[in-house]
Amino acid sequence: MKQATFAGVRHHAKQYFDLVEAGESVRVLRNGKPIADIVPVMAELPSWKRRNVQPLVLDGIALSRMILEERDAGR
Repeated sequence: MKQATFAGVRHHAKQYFDLVEAGESVRVLRNGKPIADIVPVMAELPSWKRRNVQPLVLDGIALSRMILEERDAGR
């Protein structure tokens, strides 16, 4: 991880954001103390790779609801 002063980032923002765009992280320091990390944004998954989560249903009742009801009943 690269480190840069706040003033350095302000004066050379393009250089640091080019690094971030290339996948590098930059830690910003003010008075020698870290105040922020500039990190690359993770690419979003294409829609065909996303999973649509469906609740597990048994006998018409969501399994998570059955578990919560049993916990409330003290079983």
